[in-house]
Amino acid sequence: MRAFAVHVPPTGSARPALLLEERFSWWALLFGPLWLLRHRVWVWGVLGLALTVLGPWQAGLAVHALCGLCAADLRANALSRRGWRVEAVVMADDDETALRRLLAARPALAGLFRA
Repeated sequence: MRAFAVHVPPTGSARPALLLEERFSWWALLFGPLWLLRHRVWVWGVLGLALTVLGPWQAGLAVHALCGLCAADLRANALSRRGWRVEAVVMADDDETALRRLLAARPALAGLFRA
């Protein structure tokens, strides 16, 4: 079983809710700072890019490893700073099952997700 955090956008936002899985990210490991910038984790992305480009190769390797390990937490933190809130945490084997369990327990959240 894996944990999925349900992130709800700020009131008035047209963006759908996110189901963010708490796991290791291979994309973040491989692309490190670029992955951070793509997910709008600006400060850490710029810092990681500077360390990767200007620092010794060990620093770049460490940045990429930390990005892979902490990807979900860094992304959740960035969402929180932009006004998103964690509405629920669901345990499931995959994202489809997590969404079904969430909507079975909290049907009022159905309008926050796009089909």
